[in-house]
Amino acid sequence: MNEKNPERSPGPGPAHDAVDAIADQWAAVRPDLETLPMAVFGRIYRLSLAMRGRVDQAYAPYGMGLGEFDVLATLRRSGAPYTLSPRELSATLMITTGGMTGRLDRLEKAGLLSRSPDPNDRRALRVTLSERGRELVDQAVGAGLERQREALESALTEGEAEQLAGLLRKLLATTA
Repeated sequence: MNEKNPERSPGPGPAHDAVDAIADQWAAVRPDLETLPMAVFGRIYRLSLAMRGRVDQAYAPYGMGLGEFDVLATLRRSGAPYTLSPRELSATLMITTGGMTGRLDRLEKAGLLSRSPDPNDRRALRVTLSERGRELVDQAVGAGLERQREALESALTEGEAEQLAGLLRKLLATTA
């Protein structure tokens, strides 16, 4: 164990995980390093990858992956009339306009949204969620949330999950 990180000893749960092994390897070759940040962000990264796969599986029966879900969900949560510009979608989802165009093409072809000229700017488009798209994303969001809820409840109490959400919010506010 890294002498500089006695707090690295986990509480309830696995006694030693892959992230601990990496930190231990660094401690062996570079005992001067403080590896707590690596332990925190390494676990966040691995957790994100693991949950991405689980949630992607939850969306598969609805004929969409996480990327398509994100577009439909962004339109849905924007409220009626469920319309945004491609630029607004790209900014919200943090993807390039080129990447957005491909997603929009697939979703429009599937009848889940439509694109139309912006009445206020002839050079711009508006993207609108179709009724079928709204119904599908409403079902898919429930399936994805169920996978996330299962993961939380398998390891944390409700209070611990709320505390973790608050701590992550605090950390994100200083790094974003």
